[in-house]
Amino acid sequence: MALTLYGKDPLKMFEDVFNERLTPFISSMGSMMAPAFKVDISEDEKAIYLSADIPGVKKEDVKVSIEDDVISISAERTQEEEEKKKNYHRVERSWGSLSRSFTIGDNVDSDNITANYDNGVLKVVIPKKEPEQKKSKEIAVS
Repeated sequence: MALTLYGKDPLKMFEDVFNERLTPFISSMGSMMAPAFKVDISEDEKAIYLSADIPGVKKEDVKVSIEDDVISISAERTQEEEEKKKNYHRVERSWGSLSRSFTIGDNVDSDNITANYDNGVLKVVIPKKEPEQKKSKEIAVS
C-alpha cells in the first residue's frame, strides 16, 4: 500500500520539486564553483592521448601529476587589467584554479609519460605497457 496524503504521493511530490526547481539550481552552482577546461581523450593500442584546452594560462602554471592510476591536470589562471585615463585609474584582477582528474588504468608506463604545452593546448601522451600477468597456483585442500 503506497503512502498517500490527500490523494497525492508525497515522495512523488518531492521528486517533482527536486527535478523542476532544485536540479537546475544545483547544476548552475556546480558550474560556477568548479570551473573546468575541455579535455579530449583518445587511445590506441600504444598509448592514451589527452588534449586539454587551457587558454590564458602560462606554461609554468600548468601541472600534470599521476598517483596510482589517476592522472591530474591542474592550472592557476591569473589576469590583471589596468586602464589609466585622465580622470581615473582602474585595475581589475582575477584568479582561479582549474583541475581535472582521470582514471587511466594500471597498464600504463608512468615513467615515460610526456606532456607538451603550446599556445594554450596541453598534450599528454601516456604510453601503455603489457599488463602484468597474475601468477596462478593451486592450493592444496586438506
